[in-house]
Amino acid sequence: MVKLDQVIQAPIDEVWEILLDIESYPREMEHVRSVEIVEQFDGRQRRAAWSVLLKGSILEWLEEERIDSDNYAIEFRQLSGDLEHFDGHWALEASGERETTAVFEVLFEIGIPPLAEMLNPVAQRSLRENCAEMLRGIEQRSSLD
Repeated sequence: MVKLDQVIQAPIDEVWEILLDIESYPREMEHVRSVEIVEQFDGRQRRAAWSVLLKGSILEWLEEERIDSDNYAIEFRQLSGDLEHFDGHWALEASGERETTAVFEVLFEIGIPPLAEMLNPVAQRSLRENCAEMLRGIEQRSSLD
């Protein structure tokens, strides 16, 4: 499991809008190769195709996202893709008028049993670095808006 949190110096509504704009991530985040919303059911559910660079390897997956705008939260789970298991959530909490705490948590499993003991810690470190980059990208973008 990877869990990160970061305080962002911006109002929660501004951070929320940036967080939801996943198709802009590749322009601002080096390790995100592409993100495409492939299905939008309503304002509360969508499917997105992701391609990211993780420690020199390209990982791709299709995920389902459940969006809870009232509570500033997104739950996601992989429907298909390169990992055996990949799901988690984003949550935002106002820590002040112009301060938001963003929390990202993901559970994953590579799915190669003989190599899992060796690969999972490497993937976990890389995923942590990529997620930290995503949080920095959100923070940088919020400071520009």
